[in-house]
Amino acid sequence: MGAPTATDGGARRPSSSGAPVPPAPGDGAVAPPRPPGSSRGTLLVALAVGAWLVVAVAAHLAQGTAEVDVATLLAAATGQDLPQASAVLLESRLPRLAAALVVGGALGLSGAAMQSVSRNPLASPDTTGVAAGAHLAMTAAAALGLGGGPLAGLATASAGGLAAAALVIGLSGGALSPVRLVLAGSVLALGLAAVTSAVLLLFPWETQGLYAWGAGSLSQNGMGAITAVAPVLAVATALLLLLGRRLDLLQLGEDQASALGVPVGSTRRATVVLAVVLAACAVTVAGPVGFVGLCAPALLRLLARRVRVLRRQRVLLAASGGAGVALVLSADVVLRAAFGPVSGVTVPTGVLTSVIGAAFLVLLAQRLPGGGDGESLAGLRAGTRWGRAHPGLVLGAAGAVLVAVVVAGVLLGDSLVLLGDVANWLRGVAAPRVEVILGSRVPRVGAALLAGACLALAGAAVQAVTRNPLADPGILGVSASAGLGAVAVITLVPLRSDGLVLAGAGVGAALAAVVLLVAGRGGQLRTVLAGIGTAAAAAALTTLLILRTDPWSQTTAITWLGGSTYGATVGQLVPMALALAGGAVVWARTHRDLDLLQLDDTTPHVLGVDLPRARLLHVGTAVVLTAAATAGVGVIAFVGLVAPHAARLLVGKRHDVLVPLAVLLGAALVAVGDLVGRTALAPAQLPAGLVVSLVGTPYFLWLLRRMRAA
Repeated sequence: MGAPTATDGGARRPSSSGAPVPPAPGDGAVAPPRPPGSSRGTLLVALAVGAWLVVAVAAHLAQGTAEVDVATLLAAATGQDLPQASAVLLESRLPRLAAALVVGGALGLSGAAMQSVSRNPLASPDTTGVAAGAHLAMTAAAALGLGGGPLAGLATASAGGLAAAALVIGLSGGALSPVRLVLAGSVLALGLAAVTSAVLLLFPWETQGLYAWGAGSLSQNGMGAITAVAPVLAVATALLLLLGRRLDLLQLGEDQASALGVPVGSTRRATVVLAVVLAACAVTVAGPVGFVGLCAPALLRLLARRVRVLRRQRVLLAASGGAGVALVLSADVVLRAAFGPVSGVTVPTGVLTSVIGAAFLVLLAQRLPGGGDGESLAGLRAGTRWGRAHPGLVLGAAGAVLVAVVVAGVLLGDSLVLLGDVANWLRGVAAPRVEVILGSRVPRVGAALLAGACLALAGAAVQAVTRNPLADPGILGVSASAGLGAVAVITLVPLRSDGLVLAGAGVGAALAAVVLLVAGRGGQLRTVLAGIGTAAAAAALTTLLILRTDPWSQTTAITWLGGSTYGATVGQLVPMALALAGGAVVWARTHRDLDLLQLDDTTPHVLGVDLPRARLLHVGTAVVLTAAATAGVGVIAFVGLVAPHAARLLVGKRHDVLVPLAVLLGAALVAVGDLVGRTALAPAQLPAGLVVSLVGTPYFLWLLRRMRAA
């Protein structure tokens, strides 16, 4: 999970050069000193976590659709003849409680183990892609009819989680900072989630109900899954606790741990495997319950400064498991109290834990080293010699490619039409079949073009203003927040209109921009990490709104969150066209300012650029462009990242050429994504945003690796 770095700890003796070296085993310093008062500290931690658990369990058992109080349930549990209470207890409340115990304990232990072995307080099954890999593997198995029971599901989830962990570790190359490692894992999780959404759309009957489960649902059909994974959970927990002493020594640094006899490589591999198996146990029972593995250990690590016993890994692991259980139970209690006993059952518990965990992710990222600027935008390679010499020809070629994409988009689909049919349609004399096909297809192509152009222009502006090569409205959470605002209007406002939907998207995008401006002051990578957290929270709340409106609207939710042009109308194109025109006016008047803003703060100030005004203007323009695109086609990520970078690689950094080329490339990218989504698996369709994510995810990971500091 990333190479540990040496820290001060334990006795040291100077070398001949004066540098401290780790103590040798013969010096007698074979382990970290036992903190004073550790027994009393252990007791206090146990009492605190135990009290939280008792209260949470009591409140959890008291909730349900049946009017049975806790006293009656306790009476039934002690053997009194109460058939109704016994049925409620055994068939409904105990399975849900047991699921919370398994899920919370497994995720708390898994997150604590990942953080300890990587010495990274942001590591968790979510931020390293493990939960997303397990979720994808189980969804694919369900779609293909590869059942076999809970143990088979556990094996499948473990395989998917291990594959994702191996990929993240491979991307890290053993040298990524904590922030970069979590960025790689989080963006990989976005890509895996896009593939999972595609599977859900392509196999709707085989995967019916898995969308809500994929948000982390504790609803159970009996105790079968829980009793199947419980032995695996117990064995993995015992083995992990046995590694506690080695993990204690690893906290001193890899070199010191090795000098003290710890087999560092095998210890790290074993810990990662056990952490993945624990996360797979949780996913098997309840789906990916978001960010519990981040929050539970993080809460205890915050207390470790005062309660020193928590610095011992066995105590931290055990306490993290208990805190994970308490967190899951508390979230479930709050949700069912907020939405009522009936509706609360249909709301995934992972929605609330994701919102809480996203806030933790943003806050913790600000305290980590390695979140600085890295490689600036001005330092990236830009432009080919031929492209810089002939920008007009490059723009002409891009325009020709875009025209070809538009023609293909209009002609191709589940039904083929010819150019003559298009000509007849334009004259109003086409056959009824052609009228129906082109009447729905042409607005879709127009929506894809305009959305891609808007997002590309927004991405180019944000990258220049922030000098952040990783900036993109989708990755920074602006698109997801705009989607949340739009869905809030769609689901909550009875007499809604396109204008209100656009206004809701604008408010959501503006709020996300404010969060980024406040939380991203510590550096480029922290800004992106804050955006990922914002996007996770917005996506969770969007899922909540859609499921509350229609618990079975799996296809609607995935289509909206995946960015689809399905059902686009001419009226929906107008706001995007107006926003794009406004953005073009701003670009035409300020492209020279963007050339200076991408360099540093001093140069534009010396040359008379009003920095606060320029930043506010371009960030505001990006917010409007993103809101218009999201209100029109839903949430699409990576366009604002890929298109400006591709343009920069072709023609250089001058924004008078870079921006129009990025707009053309962004429009072509989304149009191609829409075309592939409509034709590759026809008559089945995939949202354009999911197809674009399959391109954008590997590009982001490549760019992050390219930016890695020496």
